[in-house]
Amino acid sequence: MKKSKFIKSSIILIIGGLITKVLGMIIKIIITRLIGTEGIGIYMMISPTYMLLISICTFGFPIAISKLVAEDKFNNKNIILSIMPISLIINLIIMILLFLFGNFISNTLLHEPRTYYAIIVMGFVLPFISISSIIRGYFFGKERMIPHVISNICEDIIRLVVLIIGIPIFLTQGIEYAVAFIVVSNIFSELSSIIILTLCLPKKNIKLNDFIPKKKNIKSVFDISIPTTIGRLIGNIGYFLEPIILTTVLLSMGYSNKYIVYEYGIVSGFVLPTLLLPSFFTGAISQALIPVISKSYSNNNLKYTKNKIKQAIFICLLIGIPVTIFFLLLPEFCLDFLYNTTEGVSYLRFLAPICLMQYIQSPLTSSLQAMGKAKQAMHGTLIGMISRTILLFILSSLKIGMWGLVISTSISIFLVTYHQYKEIKKVLK
Repeated sequence: MKKSKFIKSSIILIIGGLITKVLGMIIKIIITRLIGTEGIGIYMMISPTYMLLISICTFGFPIAISKLVAEDKFNNKNIILSIMPISLIINLIIMILLFLFGNFISNTLLHEPRTYYAIIVMGFVLPFISISSIIRGYFFGKERMIPHVISNICEDIIRLVVLIIGIPIFLTQGIEYAVAFIVVSNIFSELSSIIILTLCLPKKNIKLNDFIPKKKNIKSVFDISIPTTIGRLIGNIGYFLEPIILTTVLLSMGYSNKYIVYEYGIVSGFVLPTLLLPSFFTGAISQALIPVISKSYSNNNLKYTKNKIKQAIFICLLIGIPVTIFFLLLPEFCLDFLYNTTEGVSYLRFLAPICLMQYIQSPLTSSLQAMGKAKQAMHGTLIGMISRTILLFILSSLKIGMWGLVISTSISIFLVTYHQYKEIKKVLK
């Protein structure tokens, strides 16, 4: 029964992920063709900051809630209702800090004044992301994947419509306004997701007592969410520092700002998203894995836990290997079909085999978190971030252009995946 439920959840998430990935590709293609490579470069400049802020505002709550709901040892309604106000307070603090330091981030750190408006409007988007992610955590814990899939599809459809209407209007004001609007469009999509997820929540037996925060429940959530958040923050801080280090070092090496924005847009906006297309598949497996591993490991069923992890890795490689071969043989076709460009072919061909390890990294990390080993997962992320940051600085100083970013990213992926594998082997030995 457990096996069939895991497979059923995985299939639902894979189908839903495939649909949202196609919609996401259409969104990316439309954005690329409307704002061009320079606009994509500006957007990719603010993406690390955006990812960092999302990690802070969600604070690892979705994974913590998913794990606790799966174990079914707590009042699930109270867990969600206790965390909501804490999450909104965190978001309010972030919003204030963005207003105070938005100018410093755009001008001093990113060296790109046109990112200012996009950074400011992030504060308005984050609360919507936080609320939807908390509710999603409940459904993952209950292994109810259909509400998540439906909300994701509706989210992408609404965002697509909003972007098609809005980007041409804001482009008339300037490319920086169009980039800021791309960020704002997430408010409409996340709001639709919240409405759908809320409608799917069980409404029966909600009592006044469920709204009173309980220290025990909050502590249980924070015991999981804090190390998870630290791990994500470490990774996102490295990602946040990436354009800052890259821009600072390459400018000092004599490269123009135009070259940096253009090439960074190619690597981060075209090449990496193409390589990570199978991530909808590995992400689906990882999400379905968390409640299954949480239950089996808490019941000390190590053999079943080990088999599920092996099964997840096998399935990820089953899709990852053919996709990698396709990227190696037809890189020009992939980039031309998706983004109407062949820029970045050499980067794509170099990174394709490396990303095989990235595909299995996701289920490995999710398994560690599900087993309550978030600290060990965090250590892997720390190793990857430190090595990537140091290598990025050194390699960018060698006047090899954007290859410094490509090589440092490759080494980081290998180190993190190997660490997570070794930790799981140690836990289940």
